[in-house]
This record gives sequence, C-alpha cells and structure tokens, in this order.
Amino acid sequence: MDDPAPALSLRDVVAALESLYPLGDAAEWDRVGLVTGDLDQPVRRILFALDPTLAVIDEAREWGADLLVTHHPLLLRGVHSVATSSAKGASVTALVRAGVALWVGHTNADVAVPGVSTVLADALGLGEQRPLSSEGAHAIGRVGELASAMTLAEFADLVVSVLPATAGGIRVSGDPKGLVSTVAVMGGSGDDRFDDVRASGAHVYVTADLRHHPVLEAREEARGGPPYLVDAGHWATESLWLVSGRERLLSALEHVPGATRVETRVSAIRTEPWTFVVGANAARADRAAPETGGVS
Repeated sequence: MDDPAPALSLRDVVAALESLYPLGDAAEWDRVGLVTGDLDQPVRRILFALDPTLAVIDEAREWGADLLVTHHPLLLRGVHSVATSSAKGASVTALVRAGVALWVGHTNADVAVPGVSTVLADALGLGEQRPLSSEGAHAIGRVGELASAMTLAEFADLVVSVLPATAGGIRVSGDPKGLVSTVAVMGGSGDDRFDDVRASGAHVYVTADLRHHPVLEAREEARGGPPYLVDAGHWATESLWLVSGRERLLSALEHVPGATRVETRVSAIRTEPWTFVVGANAARADRAAPETGGVS
C-alpha cells in the first residue's frame, strides 16, 4: 500500500493565498494576513468563513481544520490582553490551543479581481463590468449592465434571489416602477461612494450598512430619481466571495510542487448578527399615512 501523500505546510498555503490577495493591496488601517499558526505546521483541512466568531472557531475545531480563512479581521483594533475573559482573548486562545491557524483577507480581497465586488456583480449577471472608482492602482467596487432593463421592484427581487437569505432581507430606496439597467455594486459598507455612483451613471447602487444621513442626502440629490439605493446587508453582499476564494486557492495549490492534498469547505454558520425584524414595511410610502393629530 502506498504511503499517504504528505500534507501541505501552512507556509505553502499562505504563499498561495498571498499570491491571490497580496497583503500590500490592503488599506493602511487594515490588519490582514496570518494571525495565528506555525508556518511549518501541516494543513490538511481549510475552513472558509466571513467572520472569525467563537462559533466559527468551534466549527473549525470540531471539523479538525488546520487553517481558518476569514474575510473580516479578528484583531482589527489593538488589544492588550488575550485572556479568555474577553471574546477576542477566548478566540485567540481557542485557535492556539487547537492548533488552528487563522489567515485574513479583507481589503486586499475587496480590491482583487475577482474580488468581493466582482463576485457580487457576477452573481447579479452584470456585463460590461468596470471599476466604480479607484484608489491608486486598485479598483474599488464594480459597475455593469443588466442584460435588459427592469423595474426597481423586479431588480430588488433579483438581488434577493442571488444573495443568501438573511433575517432582515433588503432595504430599497426609490420608485418601485423606476427602470434600471446600469448597476453599481460594492460588497460591504459603501455609503462613502455616492459621488462615484453618481459619476458612473448607475441607475441603482447595491451595497450595505447605509446610514440615515448619507442616504437621505443622496436621495435629495437625486430628486426622487436614480440612482436608487439597495441596502442588501453586509454579511450577504460579502459572503458570496467565500466560494470564489476557496476555488481560487485550490487552483493555486495545484501548482505547489509535491503533494497538494487538502480538504476545504465554506462554513455553514451565518455570522449575520441580526436575528429577526418586526414591523417591516409598516410605513411603506405606497400606503396611506396615519393621522398625525388635530386641532382642539
């Protein structure tokens, strides 16, 4: 019987990941790359997840993963203790005790091609894709064309159909009957790109984490017309990238000399923090407004 092929080293896998998502492409404020792990440790199982939550780390441990690859950083802001009395400390301790390495690809995965926004644009079937904007040599977001124009209401249904289900669904600002064909997208938080969206000529913008004041100002500038806005949720708009990242890594590992036997999977845990909503659409614009008071 032949001896089983030797496992990949963490060094090999990290090199492959960073050839796809170079650390130098990350924003200055970001904290990406290898967080825990010994570069010489073997890697036989890799788990992909959006967030390195305690539940995801438990999943990695129970499955026997040697490496956890996440989009969001575990240690984005400075910490002064990794005691298990805090969630961050408990996370680091659990990873180290279990021998699970953690590698993060965040803004370096956002600007990759294909990256987070590219995958979102592809899922929506956008053709003639181009960057929404750029920072230096890096493309930010995507703009593309639908195969045919549709109403905003129909487009909202399309967004729901291609994204993973969430507790909150999506929020839409605009005329349900308004026609859209040019679409701008940015996975994750994107309400700092409204100037770019207007300059792109997009009829609708799909992103997440839209705040009251920026949205209100953007809709005022639009005078009720396009660009319309779709807040599809942070977790939903970015989680599609995980499958792409997994497939690209497997392809890259095929070129590593020697044995490249490795098992991978995408986490089944939804790290969207919301649990349920109450009163959705109770104040929809197409419904009669309640009486607000009277004169006595």
